[in-house]
Amino acid sequence: MWDMALTEEQREIRDLARRIAREQIEPVRAELDEKEEFPWEIMKVLAEAGLFGVYIPEEYGGFGKGIYELCLVTEELSKVCGGVAVSYAACGLGSYPFILMGSEEQKKKYLPQIASGKKLAAFCITESGAGSDAGGIRTVARKDGDYYYLTGTKQWITNGSVADIYTVIALTDKSKGPRGASAFIVEKDFPGLSFGKKEKKLGIRASSTTEVVLDECRVPKENLISREGMGFVVAMRTFDYTRPGVAAQALGIAGGAFEYALQYAHTRKQFGKPISSFQAVNHMLADMATQIEAARALIYSTAQMIDAGKAKNISKLSAMCKLLASDTAMKVTTDAIQILGGYGYMKDYPVEKMFRDAKITQIYEGTNQIQRNVIASELIKEVVSEHKK
Repeated sequence: MWDMALTEEQREIRDLARRIAREQIEPVRAELDEKEEFPWEIMKVLAEAGLFGVYIPEEYGGFGKGIYELCLVTEELSKVCGGVAVSYAACGLGSYPFILMGSEEQKKKYLPQIASGKKLAAFCITESGAGSDAGGIRTVARKDGDYYYLTGTKQWITNGSVADIYTVIALTDKSKGPRGASAFIVEKDFPGLSFGKKEKKLGIRASSTTEVVLDECRVPKENLISREGMGFVVAMRTFDYTRPGVAAQALGIAGGAFEYALQYAHTRKQFGKPISSFQAVNHMLADMATQIEAARALIYSTAQMIDAGKAKNISKLSAMCKLLASDTAMKVTTDAIQILGGYGYMKDYPVEKMFRDAKITQIYEGTNQIQRNVIASELIKEVVSEHKK
């Protein structure tokens, strides 16, 4: 259905990402997963294809498109490997803070480097004691002359040690709590920046997830995004824009698992006939396809509204996208394993990996319980606003 709504240029972007996924990523996805190896060569291919620039304005070296195109690419890559896809998509999460609220100088300096794929980006907010409670961060930023000095440890950072440009949320005024947080652009070679533990994960194992350690990390004052005290505004606005991207990752994982299960059901025979002829399997396939199409419709309609500047209730819609798509990914990959039976449980078949990759989409960029809180809060605001009219 959504294929018909794509422009010729969007279709070309989608098809390019699909071809790279099938030709470059699929042959090595199992090896990357097994070795927990960051896909540097694939990142180079994506860079050469120009796909890092799809959501970056033309004046900064990008294609001048938006969230819709970022979702198209992320979905296609995720159909084959969630770990590779998130390594790509995390650059959007790392760069959207200054796309949305950065100065003209910051955009000119950093966005062309990201658009070209020469440098990767990452977003640093999570800490050991601040996950769902993002307001509990303890990383501090002390201003002294022309520099801020950042101290603290960020945890579970996607693209951790492999990125070159980091958006870091730190407290410039601890007495104000979350209202005392600020956002900074930190370069990899700034004095005082290092990396701690590299995590061993259940899924998305090709991606690099590490601690980012700031020990009096010296950051020029011009790398402050917006102004002091705007850190959580920057972070929450960024999430509103990027959660459809996480949803697209979940959608792609679900789509890849469904396509494999459908082909398997058509060729696998039991009791002398393809298992796709059995009603129990038919119903599972029908439910999987319906859930995927519902998630896709919500994600891409939301992305269109965001790009058009018409999404007044963006927080609610983005949270709905992430919630629906990630729950769908978990359900579809579980059912895909069931359709393959014993084979589905084995690493020789990709649905086992897709099942492991799907789980994190219910957790990062806000757990699905947090998404439900966001949705309910926005619904209540709408009711209160309506009653005031």
